[in-house]
Amino acid sequence: MATSERAKPAYRERVYDLVLKIPAGRVMTYGQIARLLGDGYDARAIGNVMHATPVDERDIPWHRVINAQGGCSTAGRTLPPDLQQLLLEAEGVAFNDSGRCRIERYLWYPND
Repeated sequence: MATSERAKPAYRERVYDLVLKIPAGRVMTYGQIARLLGDGYDARAIGNVMHATPVDERDIPWHRVINAQGGCSTAGRTLPPDLQQLLLEAEGVAFNDSGRCRIERYLWYPND
């Protein structure tokens, strides 16, 4: 898929539709979302979509998407730098001193 096609709203909307389903206190990984959405999606593209998430009335829970090691990948992209971790901790997700959560405990799988 060409880069210009990835910029189309339908591409982003599929990502947002899935992220909107992640319950509070649960997470999905960039790669997991890419695998579920199929051809034309990869972990890096999901990260780019999450980084470009617009602030709108849908209030997309971008913070519930983390890396495969159970860590946040938004340092340097948010203010404060640990905003993603703070938001997840407010939902009950616990992180260790290395800034990682027990992914097997918090990972969410859609049932459809």
